[in-house]
Amino acid sequence: MPPASATPQTLRVLLPAPLSEAYDYLPPDGLMPPPGAYVEVPFGGRKMIGVVWGKGKGGVAPEKLKHIVRMLDLPPVPEASRAFVDWVAQYTLTPTGSVLKTVFGSAKLIEPKKKDVPINPSFDPDHLRPKLNEGQKKAAQLLVDKVKSASYSATLLDGVTGSGKTEVFCESVAETLRLGRQALVLLPEIAMTAALIDRFAARFGSRPVEWHSGLGDKQRRLNWRAITTGKAQFILGARSALFLPYPDLGLIVVDEEHEAAYKQEEGVIYHGRDMAVARAHIGEIPVVLSSATPSLETLYNVKQGKYGHAMLRERFGGAQMPKIELVDLRKYKLTAKEFISPPLFEALQHTIAEGQQAMLFLNRRGYAPLTLCRACGHRMQCPQCTSWLTEHKRSNQLHCHHCGYAMRLPDKCPSCRAEDRFAACGPGVERIAEEIHTRLPSARFAIMASDTLDNPEAARELVGKMERRELDILIGTQIMAKGYHFPRLTLVGVVDGDLGLAGGDPRASERTFQLLQQMAGRSGRGADAGHVLLQTTAPDHPVMKAIVKTDRDAFMEAELREREAYRLPPFWRLASLTVSGENLNAVIKAAQMIADSAPQNEQLRILGPAPAPYAMLRGKHRYRLMAQAPRTVNLSAVLRKWLATVSLPRNLRLLIDVDPYSFL
Repeated sequence: MPPASATPQTLRVLLPAPLSEAYDYLPPDGLMPPPGAYVEVPFGGRKMIGVVWGKGKGGVAPEKLKHIVRMLDLPPVPEASRAFVDWVAQYTLTPTGSVLKTVFGSAKLIEPKKKDVPINPSFDPDHLRPKLNEGQKKAAQLLVDKVKSASYSATLLDGVTGSGKTEVFCESVAETLRLGRQALVLLPEIAMTAALIDRFAARFGSRPVEWHSGLGDKQRRLNWRAITTGKAQFILGARSALFLPYPDLGLIVVDEEHEAAYKQEEGVIYHGRDMAVARAHIGEIPVVLSSATPSLETLYNVKQGKYGHAMLRERFGGAQMPKIELVDLRKYKLTAKEFISPPLFEALQHTIAEGQQAMLFLNRRGYAPLTLCRACGHRMQCPQCTSWLTEHKRSNQLHCHHCGYAMRLPDKCPSCRAEDRFAACGPGVERIAEEIHTRLPSARFAIMASDTLDNPEAARELVGKMERRELDILIGTQIMAKGYHFPRLTLVGVVDGDLGLAGGDPRASERTFQLLQQMAGRSGRGADAGHVLLQTTAPDHPVMKAIVKTDRDAFMEAELREREAYRLPPFWRLASLTVSGENLNAVIKAAQMIADSAPQNEQLRILGPAPAPYAMLRGKHRYRLMAQAPRTVNLSAVLRKWLATVSLPRNLRLLIDVDPYSFL
């Protein structure tokens, strides 16, 4: 028993709540929980589970401190995971407790149920090793050597569509398993898990342990415990899987690293690819970034020598890259209900007649993006957002794709009260399906979009139909570009190749090029040659020329020069500061106040404030500022010091996005 005058030892406990600091607690009687231990503590009149973050800071009278209630029987959060939480919080200007919440979500995952049967999957790294060609062997050996080095490295696995990148990075996964360590493969979309799980199960003799929002509470709880205890060695997950407390993580693979879906836009705002590199660096392990259309940032890091580079220049099995042709829509007079040009329609007829399959791509969900009154011109708009409502025939409603608002189409125009005068303007995938049904009534088709495939099982079922040749045409959005392999698919038709080029987004050309190249890559992956018809009204646009020439490197070099000229990433860094609230004047006043308080730094440029592109979202007005600085400036530190002087009214919110990916 220490003397009464002695200062008792305390511990800092971080709680999974929007708190920037850990709180001091007294240890439980007879125990001294180590750093990383899960503990239950009293907080605000209730009990919460937190994590011991280190020794107490002191400065609080002992009689005011509370005791830790108990320590949970779990392996402690590893040091690398705790360091990653701290780093992400500092980089993104997010409360540390909010980042911790992504580590275990809630007590529902931590506390086991009596009926839970622990999972203990067994993986065989040599269960079914594929035969690799020489190019694949060379790339695979490079990645295997990185795993053996047990040190940090970042490598771009860069291969044309259909070159077998998955088989190559699986060799690095296999080596990680041989070493008895954990391997994490990240995917940008939940729907992609269905397509890959079967391949991974065949390769390693067991299904990887999944981690994504599509899992139920029980499965998440079982998977979390298996990962935390190290029983799950091979994990397949969405971006949030990065934050799990792996006891011995040895490899991270970021598949389709260019995908915008890796960006988390709410809560803890981060880019999964960039955080994967940071997690690998902190844990001193290799990270592999895999893509047929790498991001400009990744290619720049390769060029700078920061990342290694493994190339696969040929398709596997002798398959040839598809022939790509532009269809200049200005040459054809289509009716108001036609969106498929004569060349594309003829190609569809020929493809089906030959017993082959086709894809029709339009990156727009629903039936029509705009509904207006033909009597007065009134446009049906979301009452909560600066966005037109999209008609969906499937639900027979008008939907807002930003806030989820939905309504039935009214009988009368809200503006002029005219009846039955609404017109659907422009096509969505449902309207393309309607056109196929009318013009090719015998064709078997299905729609593939995020609102028709809301879980991995739905995706597996649709993919199965394509593989069994129960479908002639697959009509869908960008979700079709996610690595699917259909050997009998020989035709890809792009309905509107110009769709992503409008709007002034600095990444518009890069994204459009990547998406069109990925879509083209779905064609001709088997024995038969592929053909791509890309409808456009701007055939002379640099993106269209680059797609036809398949000259990615020249296109990306031109994009880099333009980014450098305009002080954009990857040469400069950006941060978006968005003020939102219900009162427009208060929002404008606060945004101007933040701009006026910006530090007088010659290297820091402040753009705005100005209305955000979506000036109203979910019923809140939005004004935005952009901070711009060279890469040599620690932008997060500058923002932290600057915004520490800012105090906003409680009815306003400031959203900080370091390295914004979307400019909407």
